[in-house]
Amino acid sequence: MNSDYVLVSGRANRKLAECIAENLGKELFPVDILQFKDGEIQVYYNDTIRGKNVFIIQPTFSPAENIIELLLLIDAAKRASARNIVAVMPYFGYARQDRKDKPRTSIGAKLMSNLLTAAGVTRIITMDLHADQIQGFMEFPVDHLFVSNVFIPYIKDLNLPNICIASPDTGGTKRASTYAKALECDLAIGYKQRVKQNEVAALQIIGDVKDKNVIIVDDIIDTAGTLCKAAARIKEMGAASVRAMCAHGLFSGNAIENIENSVLDEVIIADTIPLRHNCEKIKVISVAKLLAEVIQSVVDDTSISSHYYV
Repeated sequence: MNSDYVLVSGRANRKLAECIAENLGKELFPVDILQFKDGEIQVYYNDTIRGKNVFIIQPTFSPAENIIELLLLIDAAKRASARNIVAVMPYFGYARQDRKDKPRTSIGAKLMSNLLTAAGVTRIITMDLHADQIQGFMEFPVDHLFVSNVFIPYIKDLNLPNICIASPDTGGTKRASTYAKALECDLAIGYKQRVKQNEVAALQIIGDVKDKNVIIVDDIIDTAGTLCKAAARIKEMGAASVRAMCAHGLFSGNAIENIENSVLDEVIIADTIPLRHNCEKIKVISVAKLLAEVIQSVVDDTSISSHYYV
């Protein structure tokens, strides 16, 4: 890739974008993002980007305006004759809609891919997709990173004895297994039954957690219902302590209250989404350095395989 590149930030997570730019020794490229009284968004690049590689940093969590803003930033860059347009999406919205799991339902992740393609993206850098197969929806390269790169060193620095990694549900078994393998520790798996979306009826833990320091790993904390139920069940089974590590902290509804009232000792999240609520139990670890290193690798056409735990 041509080394002449610029970093652009949308409004969704400006702080993370500034940290990425600082790690790369660059300034964020000036762009005006206007919002009309009716809510419509218009973007404008304040200087030429003709022939440049444009990295647009914008996670697409709710509200939907974050997605529209990203698409407009991409469209404006394409119409301004940018050479390559890379969407840096630390959180890829609608990733939980990755398949048709019941009749007459949408597949939101595929639709997001189609929109990005139509807008003119040439590459995506993202983190901890809810389902790995979403990469196959894209018609362009996808650099899929994992927060385990920063979380596993943090766990090691805790120097906790008798660690056990747990997944709150069977869908996260692969992720939890990766952590357990890297840490050379035991693994436990939760099995949940839902009555409806965001509401768990029953949850069982498979594995020995007695007298262990358990760390629950997941990709998304939404309402924290499953997480808190899993933590309570693990504590009932005799765990010495229970922590949680999660890439994307959405914290919808009563999530913060649920966490504050739970048996969880600590909840560690990445800064893919800005933390909008204060909670003493929540600790934020930045992924800015990791994203900066990968952006530099894309610019230099070098391998990013060293950024994966396998």
